[in-house]
Amino acid sequence: MTEILEATTGNIAKAAARLKEGGLVAFPTETVYGLGADATNDRAVAAIFEAKGRPSFNPVIVHVNDRAEADRIVEFTKSAALLASVFWPGPLTLILPRKESSGLSLLTSAGLPTQAVRAPSHPVARDLIKALGKPIAAPSANASGSLSPTTPQHVAQSLGDRAGLVLAGGKSAVGLESTVVDLSGPVPVLLRPGAVTLEDLKMHVGDVQVELEAKGEKPKSPGQLLRHYAPKTPLRLRAVDVKPGEALLAFGPIRFMGLQGGGAAKDMPPEMRMNLSENRDLTEAAANLFSMLHQLDARGFQGIAVMDIPETGLGLAINDRLRRAAGAQKA
Repeated sequence: MTEILEATTGNIAKAAARLKEGGLVAFPTETVYGLGADATNDRAVAAIFEAKGRPSFNPVIVHVNDRAEADRIVEFTKSAALLASVFWPGPLTLILPRKESSGLSLLTSAGLPTQAVRAPSHPVARDLIKALGKPIAAPSANASGSLSPTTPQHVAQSLGDRAGLVLAGGKSAVGLESTVVDLSGPVPVLLRPGAVTLEDLKMHVGDVQVELEAKGEKPKSPGQLLRHYAPKTPLRLRAVDVKPGEALLAFGPIRFMGLQGGGAAKDMPPEMRMNLSENRDLTEAAANLFSMLHQLDARGFQGIAVMDIPETGLGLAINDRLRRAAGAQKA
């Protein structure tokens, strides 16, 4: 039985003790819940891969509290220092050259000379890092390839006892995994879109290339594999109507959305439709995406029709997750 504990000071200390012993702890961040291990412990990091069923060639993000802690494990470039000063703590992951003296398990970087690192803003995550006194390696706390968790209940449903201890800190505010940008080369490269948008990055560092799919067999970033974020229920993207047996995941007004065979989507039973944001707010939609997919996926529909979402700002990240989910189902 998965142990879900309120994130009190005493329970955070209990979780840190578990990490020090080489165990796993699921904990909240502002993006999604993470499955954490002591990033300097090879056996503990290996246990993450085993618990998730995660490919060992897929790197994981190492979490720290601030730039000073990150400086001990990676080499900062001028662009990285600028982005960290603007967006940390927050939902931005930087990929930088790993220092030989980092002390990190090489499993965290999956054999690459670079390391993904970020400073989360969620107070529970920060308190846990501080209590451990070491960086925490943590991918999302779900079985590999399945929907990312934004509540402690999602963690328990996906991983069960494999999650170890779960610290409950409410629903994740952002609801999408962090933006990942590679700063190890001459030009910044966006590898995974998120709440820090492409436009945000360009505003501060100028030209940014986009490389959302892994080149070759080894991804440079978490989230670059096609089989990612997938519910069991088939998704149909950019839907302009709803087929019989489908649920509706809407974005914005649905007054012109129809049903194949006749009828209006607005007249569907409430349990068959959910709206990411009735007033087309992309931030609200991102926060609701995984939570609403979890709910619709559990109701046994034949499919989920997803309305079109603009490919601008945070919409780039939302559509990236939806395309990967639909692509994984076809693979």
